[in-house]
Amino acid sequence: MIKRFHLIAGTIGFLTILTFWLSTAAAELFGSAETITNVKQAIPWGFLVLVPALVITGASGFRMAGPTSDPRVARKKRRMRVVAGNGLLILIPAALYLAMLASRGELGRLFYGVQAIELVAGAANLMLMALNIQDGLRLTGRLR
Repeated sequence: MIKRFHLIAGTIGFLTILTFWLSTAAAELFGSAETITNVKQAIPWGFLVLVPALVITGASGFRMAGPTSDPRVARKKRRMRVVAGNGLLILIPAALYLAMLASRGELGRLFYGVQAIELVAGAANLMLMALNIQDGLRLTGRLR
Protein backbone atom coordinates (compact mmCIF):
# COMPACT_ATOMS: atom_id res chain seq x y z
CA MET A 1 0.00 0.00 0.00
CA ILE A 2 2.83 2.42 0.83
CA LYS A 3 4.30 1.82 -2.64
CA ARG A 4 1.02 2.88 -4.21
CA PHE A 5 0.89 6.08 -2.09
CA HIS A 6 4.49 6.82 -3.07
CA LEU A 7 3.77 6.29 -6.75
CA ILE A 8 0.59 8.38 -6.76
CA ALA A 9 2.00 11.23 -4.65
CA GLY A 10 5.26 11.31 -6.62
CA THR A 11 3.38 11.41 -9.91
CA ILE A 12 1.14 14.22 -8.67
CA GLY A 13 4.16 16.18 -7.46
CA PHE A 14 6.06 15.75 -10.72
CA LEU A 15 3.05 16.61 -12.87
CA THR A 16 2.23 19.65 -10.74
CA ILE A 17 5.74 21.06 -11.13
CA LEU A 18 5.65 20.26 -14.84
CA THR A 19 2.32 22.09 -15.11
CA PHE A 20 3.76 25.15 -13.35
CA TRP A 21 6.78 25.14 -15.66
CA LEU A 22 4.87 24.61 -18.90
CA SER A 23 2.19 27.16 -17.95
CA THR A 24 4.85 29.76 -17.23
CA ALA A 25 6.71 29.07 -20.48
CA ALA A 26 3.52 29.07 -22.56
CA ALA A 27 2.26 32.29 -20.94
CA GLU A 28 5.58 33.99 -21.63
CA LEU A 29 5.84 32.77 -25.21
CA PHE A 30 2.25 33.09 -26.33
CA GLY A 31 0.27 35.00 -23.70
CA SER A 32 -0.55 38.57 -22.92
CA ALA A 33 0.48 40.44 -19.78
CA GLU A 34 -2.90 39.46 -18.34
CA THR A 35 -2.24 35.77 -19.05
CA ILE A 36 1.20 35.99 -17.43
CA THR A 37 -0.34 37.67 -14.38
CA ASN A 38 -3.06 35.02 -14.11
CA VAL A 39 -0.54 32.17 -14.33
CA LYS A 40 1.79 33.73 -11.77
CA GLN A 41 -1.09 34.32 -9.35
CA ALA A 42 -2.46 30.79 -9.79
CA ILE A 43 0.80 28.96 -9.12
CA PRO A 44 0.90 29.61 -5.33
CA TRP A 45 -2.57 28.06 -5.06
CA GLY A 46 -1.07 24.94 -6.62
CA PHE A 47 1.15 24.63 -3.55
CA LEU A 48 -1.93 23.29 -1.78
CA VAL A 49 -1.58 20.21 -4.00
CA LEU A 50 2.18 20.19 -4.48
CA VAL A 51 3.43 20.44 -0.89
CA PRO A 52 1.36 17.56 0.52
CA ALA A 53 2.22 15.41 -2.52
CA LEU A 54 5.95 15.98 -2.01
CA VAL A 55 5.73 15.42 1.75
CA ILE A 56 3.93 12.11 1.19
CA THR A 57 6.44 11.13 -1.50
CA GLY A 58 9.42 11.93 0.70
CA ALA A 59 8.03 10.27 3.82
CA SER A 60 6.95 7.12 2.01
CA GLY A 61 10.23 6.95 0.11
CA PHE A 62 12.32 7.16 3.26
CA ARG A 63 10.09 4.59 4.95
CA MET A 64 10.35 2.15 2.05
CA ALA A 65 14.11 2.62 1.77
CA GLY A 66 14.77 1.78 5.39
CA PRO A 67 18.37 1.04 6.32
CA THR A 68 19.64 0.01 2.89
CA SER A 69 23.00 0.44 1.21
CA ASP A 70 21.61 0.18 -2.33
CA PRO A 71 23.38 2.88 -4.38
CA ARG A 72 20.19 3.65 -6.32
CA VAL A 73 18.40 4.48 -3.08
CA ALA A 74 21.33 6.62 -1.94
CA ARG A 75 21.20 8.52 -5.25
CA LYS A 76 17.46 9.06 -4.89
CA LYS A 77 17.94 10.43 -1.37
CA ARG A 78 20.71 12.81 -2.48
CA ARG A 79 18.62 14.07 -5.38
CA MET A 80 15.57 14.62 -3.18
CA ARG A 81 17.62 16.72 -0.77
CA VAL A 82 18.58 18.96 -3.71
CA VAL A 83 14.98 19.04 -4.97
CA ALA A 84 13.68 19.97 -1.52
CA GLY A 85 16.33 22.63 -0.97
CA ASN A 86 15.77 24.06 -4.43
CA GLY A 87 12.03 24.17 -3.82
CA LEU A 88 12.18 25.69 -0.35
CA LEU A 89 14.99 28.17 -0.98
CA ILE A 90 14.37 29.19 -4.61
CA LEU A 91 11.12 28.01 -6.18
CA ILE A 92 8.53 28.77 -3.50
CA PRO A 93 9.96 32.21 -2.61
CA ALA A 94 10.33 33.06 -6.32
CA ALA A 95 6.76 31.98 -7.09
CA LEU A 96 5.38 34.07 -4.22
CA TYR A 97 7.48 37.08 -5.21
CA LEU A 98 6.51 36.77 -8.89
CA ALA A 99 2.83 36.50 -7.93
CA MET A 100 3.18 39.71 -5.91
CA LEU A 101 4.96 41.54 -8.73
CA ALA A 102 2.43 40.30 -11.27
CA SER A 103 -0.50 41.43 -9.11
CA ARG A 104 1.00 44.94 -9.12
CA GLY A 105 1.55 44.82 -12.88
CA GLU A 106 5.32 45.03 -12.41
CA LEU A 107 6.45 42.83 -15.29
CA GLY A 108 9.81 44.50 -15.79
CA ARG A 109 13.44 43.42 -15.67
CA LEU A 110 13.28 42.30 -12.03
CA PHE A 111 10.25 40.12 -12.77
CA TYR A 112 11.94 38.49 -15.75
CA GLY A 113 15.24 38.03 -13.91
CA VAL A 114 13.50 36.18 -11.07
CA GLN A 115 11.40 34.27 -13.58
CA ALA A 116 14.53 33.12 -15.44
CA ILE A 117 15.98 31.81 -12.17
CA GLU A 118 12.66 30.11 -11.40
CA LEU A 119 12.52 28.41 -14.80
CA VAL A 120 16.10 27.11 -14.51
CA ALA A 121 15.55 25.85 -10.95
CA GLY A 122 12.23 24.27 -11.96
CA ALA A 123 13.84 22.52 -14.93
CA ALA A 124 16.58 21.22 -12.64
CA ASN A 125 14.00 19.84 -10.21
CA LEU A 126 12.07 18.19 -13.02
CA MET A 127 15.25 16.56 -14.31
CA LEU A 128 16.24 15.30 -10.86
CA MET A 129 12.73 14.00 -10.20
CA ALA A 130 12.68 12.24 -13.59
CA LEU A 131 15.94 10.52 -12.67
CA ASN A 132 14.38 9.45 -9.37
CA ILE A 133 11.34 8.09 -11.19
CA GLN A 134 13.66 6.13 -13.45
CA ASP A 135 15.61 4.71 -10.49
CA GLY A 136 12.33 3.92 -8.70
CA LEU A 137 11.09 1.97 -11.71
CA ARG A 138 14.40 0.08 -11.78
CA LEU A 139 14.15 -0.69 -8.06
CA THR A 140 10.67 -2.16 -8.53
CA GLY A 141 11.71 -4.14 -11.61
CA ARG A 142 9.40 -2.20 -13.93
CA LEU A 143 12.40 -0.89 -15.90
CA ARG A 144 15.69 -2.55 -16.69
